[in-house]
Amino acid sequence: MFDPLAITGHVEMSPKRIRVVFGGETVVDSTAARLVWEHPHFPQYYFPLSDVAPGALVPTEVTTEREGLGTAVMYTVSAGGREALGGAWIYPESPVEAIRELVRFSWSAMDRWYEESEQVYDHPRNPYARIDVLESGRHVRVEVDGVTLADSHRPKLLFETGLPTRYYLHHDDVRFDLLEPSDSRSTCPYKGEARYWNVVTPTNTHPDIVWSYPAPFAEVQKIAGLVCFYNEKVDIHVDGELEPRPVTKFS
Repeated sequence: MFDPLAITGHVEMSPKRIRVVFGGETVVDSTAARLVWEHPHFPQYYFPLSDVAPGALVPTEVTTEREGLGTAVMYTVSAGGREALGGAWIYPESPVEAIRELVRFSWSAMDRWYEESEQVYDHPRNPYARIDVLESGRHVRVEVDGVTLADSHRPKLLFETGLPTRYYLHHDDVRFDLLEPSDSRSTCPYKGEARYWNVVTPTNTHPDIVWSYPAPFAEVQKIAGLVCFYNEKVDIHVDGELEPRPVTKFS
């Protein structure tokens, strides 16, 4: 099991200017955002009410319980002629005292999020996460159901804090006759948008266990167009040694 990056309930100031756009209007513009870890893997942004645009929060009578955070009082977010029901909430009596007077916006309900002048996707970047991509000469072989899916002596190794080493492989080293394109897509705040493939062997179909970033962010351009397999769901041999399947949130 890989260790979490921070404990649930940890709160700290963000040094970044954060802006949130909804309905074509900026509903939050803050240099005093807090990073709050609602779970150990990555944080969310919480904001002082003074940094929210006047009239953007409309009270509701809805409340909901959030484990470890208390009772959330829900708000509708209203801007530019649009409404996001339950798009924001406050924990006025949270056991985490530092968040009681802060408001949290639903990431997916808003149109765009910016850290400084750069749009960020999916969730805030974790200040304790780092990504390195290194050229390698290791021999990497990927197998599932006893079938070899890839065999490479020129992988690029991606090291990301809190996750196992990912092996990104050239197309020529991957058996694409065993891959079936998937409609799935995902976004990563560190790498960009990924597309996926299913693996089809004579005995099984394994959905969405292969991915690639066709146009990754500048910081990880080395993996552009390369193919990666979930260590958690396939057997990966490195220099002839079978690596144990790691246990992560993707297992």
